[in-house]
Amino acid sequence: MSTPANATVPSASTGLLLPAVFVPLWSSGFVLARLVAPHAEPLTFLAVRFFLAFLALAAIALWKGAAWPRAAREWRQALLAGVLIHGLYLGGVFWSVANGLPTAISALMAGMQPLLVTLLAGRLLGERMSRRGAIGIAVGALGTLVTLAPKLGATDAGGIPLVPLLVCLAGVLAITSGSILVKRTKITADPLTNTAVQYIGALVPTAVLVPFVGGPGFDTAAVPLWIGLAWSVFGMSLGAILLLLHMIRRGALSKVSSLFFLVPGVSALMAWIGFGESLTIVQIAGLCIATLGVSLASRG
Repeated sequence: MSTPANATVPSASTGLLLPAVFVPLWSSGFVLARLVAPHAEPLTFLAVRFFLAFLALAAIALWKGAAWPRAAREWRQALLAGVLIHGLYLGGVFWSVANGLPTAISALMAGMQPLLVTLLAGRLLGERMSRRGAIGIAVGALGTLVTLAPKLGATDAGGIPLVPLLVCLAGVLAITSGSILVKRTKITADPLTNTAVQYIGALVPTAVLVPFVGGPGFDTAAVPLWIGLAWSVFGMSLGAILLLLHMIRRGALSKVSSLFFLVPGVSALMAWIGFGESLTIVQIAGLCIATLGVSLASRG
């Protein structure tokens, strides 16, 4: 795959280190959702998370003297990216799972994101896919399906609720659109302040929709909730998101998105360690296949 003119080719060590850190961070979000689900309404939890993440990034930016967006266009683009990547995607996934969509189905829907990006990146960003890259995307998709096969086989397809399924799909389309927007946007502001503005945008759909999904629910006495909130702010909203945006700006979008093929397998491994969920040989094989696919796609 050719590298866009505005992309910077990373060193070999950086190219391996960033994905190795990003994938576990991002995968922990699915385990986090299970940890906090009994203690907080999903959109309320996300609204609190986004607000605290904004405060943390704004404080760091002020301490560093980082430049904030100047032009109205940059503010609009950052706010819209926040709505799409954070608000609608995470809101859609969290809400759909809380309202009956099986976790395996939501993971499968999220696994569609690299395929959507691959289809759109060439047309909208001018990224050209090599044969090796295309094979890598196909192998990664196969690995995702193999990883989820045991759980999908145990799911009663007739019991999958339609509305949560559509909401989850809308969330996947939102993060795909937001990733393309970030790749196409030229920013002059510091990444810290740009991401802080994104969290303002993310607050809009989550805070506005809270009254329509049963009102706020937040058990302040639950210790697991506070542990999950702290990790979601510093590990996810600061760590994983900043890494994702950095990789999108510096590399080919389809290569970065191929990392999402690894998320279901790594999440299953984390759930096995943290909650004692089953981890089968088939799932381990699927993770290995997905890893091979990502390796091929990243070199394509």
